[in-house]
Amino acid sequence: MTHFDEAGAAVQAALDAGARYADARVMVRRSEAMSARDGDVEDLGFDESAGLGVRALVGSGWGFYAVPDLSEPSARAAGRRAAQIAAASAAVPGLPADLVPARAVVASWASDCVVDPLGVPLSDKGDLLVRATEAAKAAGADVAEANYAIWDTRKWFVSSEGHRIDQHIRECGAGVTAIAIGDGEVQRRSWPSHRGQFGTRGWELVEEIDLVGNAPRMAEEARALLTAPLCPSGETTLVLGGEQLALQIHESVGHAIELDRILGWEAAFAGTSWLDLSRLGSLRYGSELMNITIDPTFPGALGSFGFDDEGTPAVKRHAVRDGLWVGVLAGRDSAAIAGLDYAGSVRSDGWSRLPMVRMTNVGLEPGPHTLDEIIAATDDGVLMDVNRSWSIDDRRLNFQFGCEIGYEIKNGKRGRMLRNPTYTGIGPRFWQSMDMLSSETIAWGTPNCGKGQPGQIGHTGHPAAPARFTNVRLGVRG
Repeated sequence: MTHFDEAGAAVQAALDAGARYADARVMVRRSEAMSARDGDVEDLGFDESAGLGVRALVGSGWGFYAVPDLSEPSARAAGRRAAQIAAASAAVPGLPADLVPARAVVASWASDCVVDPLGVPLSDKGDLLVRATEAAKAAGADVAEANYAIWDTRKWFVSSEGHRIDQHIRECGAGVTAIAIGDGEVQRRSWPSHRGQFGTRGWELVEEIDLVGNAPRMAEEARALLTAPLCPSGETTLVLGGEQLALQIHESVGHAIELDRILGWEAAFAGTSWLDLSRLGSLRYGSELMNITIDPTFPGALGSFGFDDEGTPAVKRHAVRDGLWVGVLAGRDSAAIAGLDYAGSVRSDGWSRLPMVRMTNVGLEPGPHTLDEIIAATDDGVLMDVNRSWSIDDRRLNFQFGCEIGYEIKNGKRGRMLRNPTYTGIGPRFWQSMDMLSSETIAWGTPNCGKGQPGQIGHTGHPAAPARFTNVRLGVRG
């Protein structure tokens, strides 16, 4: 079954009601999630939703309207209502009036999937989580938790410019956490990330993570952290593992290069951006090792797709090249206002939400080193990995992060474990201090990126590898 007819009816109704441009998306999404604690399944949830959202542009005003009824009469009514809202919005001065030109596309796209995650028996998935938590408990965890989540999304997109695109995107992931409780101290270790690992792949991703095999080590490290020395304060060389660097990219680069933030359109939920469009192409964001790409074509990463929610084909481009800021995440209207000739980064988290500028896969291109080489080249420093806490100001400039685990580096060797490691910095100063970067890239998935009011949850990917930064302040205290 397809839903092009309903989307097309909504678009035509909006045009008949006076819109100069209109597009409509039908989305059908099924999701499933399960969690376990200490050998027992604690929660199991399913959700399925379907509906149509239509955008209309009248003059300089946008209108959006969504309905859960996929009949053609309901779709036409939604299109008319979107045009009415757009006409009312057009009376407000200063709104965008143009769209970056787009070529009409008729296409179909599906993410790669070897094992359909929704087709795996619930008993098998539950058994996996139970065994992972039991393995962590047996290795000394006081509390052990594991979880997985699955999303199966189908989209049908039609625009008044001739787009006709359908997509099938399957995403999933899982993780396990071991918690150790001591005298006035609680430590946690998570595998493979503080929230688990997620991607636009099938259940084969979860199998590769090997929750059961890695759970005992997490428990042992959490218990060891209870009595490990406190991470020292002061300015030193910092080596970040790839998982923590992925979150660093997300918070201090990904959100900062969202064009709606830069233009001041998005400010209420998480602030604006320190970046100034007049310096696009000339601002030094980081060292010459810093090459950040916006790449929704990255195979299997959580921010991958064939077309964004404006029908723009997925294309890889640079946001930072050799340390210089050269690109942004943009939609067709924001790009036109900024005088850019590209868009491609607009998505919504469901049929009932207005598409907005969102991160896709924003990550670091690989460097020339390995983690072992980075450690061997460091006389004195600290290695930190796996996020525990984060905070960044509403301009995405000043930040502080805490990690689950740290290690002392002395004379080119990894030494004793350190607990409660933290660091702080200012975005461009921090990135300019990066002097070594590994080639051992993993595309880390972030399934809970919040933005907008009403709030939307975005799925983003962040290819990252371990890197070294000089003269970084350690020892942040909350």
